Amino acid sequence: MQEQDTILVVDDMEANRAILCEIFRADFRILEAENGAQALEIIKEEKDRLAIILLDIIMPQMDGFQVLEQISEDIMKKVPVILITGDTTDTTEEKGYELKVADIIRKPFTPHVTRRRVENVINLWKHKNNLEHLVRKQTEKLERRNLQLKEINNKIIDSLADVVEFRDIESGEHIKRIKGYTRILLNYVVELYKEYDITPEQLEKIVEASAMHDVGKIAIPDNVLLKPGRLTDEEFELMKQHTVKGCDIINKFSFINDKESFQYCYEICRHHHERYDGRGYPDHLQGEDIPIAAQVVSLADVYDALVSDRVYKAAFTADEAYRMILNGECGTFSPKILECFKRAKEEFESLKKVTS
Repeated sequence: MQEQDTILVVDDMEANRAILCEIFRADFRILEAENGAQALEIIKEEKDRLAIILLDIIMPQMDGFQVLEQISEDIMKKVPVILITGDTTDTTEEKGYELKVADIIRKPFTPHVTRRRVENVINLWKHKNNLEHLVRKQTEKLERRNLQLKEINNKIIDSLADVVEFRDIESGEHIKRIKGYTRILLNYVVELYKEYDITPEQLEKIVEASAMHDVGKIAIPDNVLLKPGRLTDEEFELMKQHTVKGCDIINKFSFINDKESFQYCYEICRHHHERYDGRGYPDHLQGEDIPIAAQVVSLADVYDALVSDRVYKAAFTADEAYRMILNGECGTFSPKILECFKRAKEEFESLKKVTS
């Protein structure tokens, strides 16, 4: 056995300690305590080297049960405790196992049987601790890998969004503001409407995915995308195709994004121009058939378009944009999303000021 395989024998009777020490002395490092208080001091100092604790119950100052109650849960998980007692009542056994002892050996004990039972418990605990260590290491490895994949996903999203900004000279800080507005609205959605069941992790994924809403503009010709005046009906139909073309682009990256992030990117790209009354595009979805992520980004996108300069119009004031959206002049939105928008008015205005 290695030096760190240490047995702590706790018993107020010197003769009992001597017998137990003799059983294990050849293969283990032995420490002795003659009362509970002394045992706790040794446990505190030797916890990383203890292989097992052999604990008597009936002792002066502090009995074995009191010792068990004082040992921290972390130590109990790593170091097994065997009660060695002359008390044969069921109550003692029940209480011992309630306090999470590994085994109970009755006095008088047979040396070779005691040795085998103690060694079996030590080996079992070592195996358990090794498995827990391996699981913990594997979990940490998976968490690091998931974090790396998340960073890669976000970089891909941001890179594709940057391509759109480079082509669309009016975008500027548009993507950054869309993400900010989306976060603000989602915080209110989470607070007010529990039925959407949006977790903090999902909220972050939706915020990142919002950057992909206009990725399909990559496929729109410059003469339409950058036209300074009003689009013709034919040109507008072509512009509307950025929703489905964006989904074609996103589909090419489905192998690298996690399933949930990919779904949010796809829903937002395809449905951020849908309207609650079914008069949007491309699929004319209505009501709650429109994914909540797309509903939120839709309002964020409309607001930013209103309060920003475009080649075909000057920016509206924040108050004008607020009024126009609530009055339905920019399409119909969910009453729930509009309620969130009402509460977010000042936060939207502040975000626009710091990102302009």
